[in-house]
Amino acid sequence: MLRLRLRVLGCPRRSLALSDTPLPDCPDCQGVGGFAHDYGHPETGEYAGTHWEPCPCWTQWAVILLPLPRWPRRTPTGYSDEPPF
Repeated sequence: MLRLRLRVLGCPRRSLALSDTPLPDCPDCQGVGGFAHDYGHPETGEYAGTHWEPCPCWTQWAVILLPLPRWPRRTPTGYSDEPPF
């Protein structure tokens, strides 16, 4: 069963997308959508990252509906010494 939601994607350009959500009552992932596995560097044993394994209750697809406009970049105009009121 698909549980659709609207989501804002940021790569490569901000856009509005329709995507699936994990099942909230999934007994395996408890509604998170997957499992995070931390792993360490093989030689030093220090933390090296996290591997994400998706749960079968969730498909990680997204359909882009429309791109969002880009806001113009503002250049700093300086500081004002006027009081805020």
